[in-house]
Amino acid sequence: MSNQQSLIIPAVGGLYVLLDRFANPLIRITLGALLLPHGLQKLFGWFGGRGLQANTELFGKLGYNPAWLWSNIVVGTEVIGSILLIIGLWTRPAALTVAIFAFNAALFTQSRGGFFWSNGGSEYSILLFICALFVLIRGAGGYSIDRAIGREF
Repeated sequence: MSNQQSLIIPAVGGLYVLLDRFANPLIRITLGALLLPHGLQKLFGWFGGRGLQANTELFGKLGYNPAWLWSNIVVGTEVIGSILLIIGLWTRPAALTVAIFAFNAALFTQSRGGFFWSNGGSEYSILLFICALFVLIRGAGGYSIDRAIGREF
């Protein structure tokens, strides 16, 4: 946070400075934690999901061919990418794959459900995309393996 910024309520400035170190990890970990259950639905059928075989069949019906390839790419992005984001390892490449995935998902859902997620629209995918871009630009931040080893992409 810039020291030159003039706050309407100056008394909260110290709180903002104190909490600033948690901002990047909060976005990174939340993004991973939101995506992981979706990947586990597709991979194992957990949380009311259909599992990998049914997911692969769905991808084929939706025109993503070869369906097995696209199904595995999405599952890998959602499961492996999410875990990497949560622990903060290879964070920028993980965020890039999630951003590409979320952008494609936004285009796909927009064409079928419009904007609002309650209608199957793109709202949620756009939010994931923006969060992934944030992490891609800013990196892992604190509380990450990348930070602990002192190396980031």
